[in-house]
Amino acid sequence: MRHSDRPVFVTGAGSGIGRGTALLMAREGAHVACSDLDETTLCETVELIEKTGGRALGIRCNVADRDAVGAAVDQAAKELGGLQALCNVAGTGCFAHTEDVTADEWNHIVAVNLSGTFFASQAALPHLLRNKRSAIVNVASVAGLNGQAYSAAYCASKAGVVGLTKALAVEYVKRGLRVNCVCPAGVKTPMMGRFVPPEGADPDLVSRLGLVLKFTHPEEVAEAIVYLASKAARSMNGVALPMDFGLTAT
Repeated sequence: MRHSDRPVFVTGAGSGIGRGTALLMAREGAHVACSDLDETTLCETVELIEKTGGRALGIRCNVADRDAVGAAVDQAAKELGGLQALCNVAGTGCFAHTEDVTADEWNHIVAVNLSGTFFASQAALPHLLRNKRSAIVNVASVAGLNGQAYSAAYCASKAGVVGLTKALAVEYVKRGLRVNCVCPAGVKTPMMGRFVPPEGADPDLVSRLGLVLKFTHPEEVAEAIVYLASKAARSMNGVALPMDFGLTAT
């Protein structure tokens, strides 16, 4: 198994891509620290892992809270005997006319998507760097590669995740840490319910978002995350991997 006995930390593990990643990591032999703000769905993920004989630890955590993330990562490393991979999956977003976005809405999206990824990575670094083959895999988005109407805050935050990924990949490559990100388009997760075109949205601009394409399943994205975190991807570092049916190919 690709992650046999490896301690792994997964944010946003309560549902969607995060749950898919936690479950697949466990099937691949990892000991998984599952983190999420929603305690109910978090417990469900832990139970699903344990029912199949895997080892899982549930830690309720708001990734936008730097102190909380630090405590969660340290707890996971202590209870699991270290940390060899971090999967930053937690995220949020919505569609809105840019002129209608409030300061609170902007700050929340950036705090969860970008700051949360940074805080978790920063907290995990001391643990990850104790291993010669550690990895961070972030979840960005095609919105971090291409501009999208009605998505200013989301695009900005996910483009930040791509930039953060590349910066960390360069800074820590000589110390045995690889950092990559996946950039999916529409994924069938609970969060997709928030991405409803705002009233008065231009249909041509909405079509350009790629909403006419078929959706990716969380398990498909999880497969890419688990691969990038494994030794099989040892030559991949600083990669922003599109998963979009070719949307960014042109």
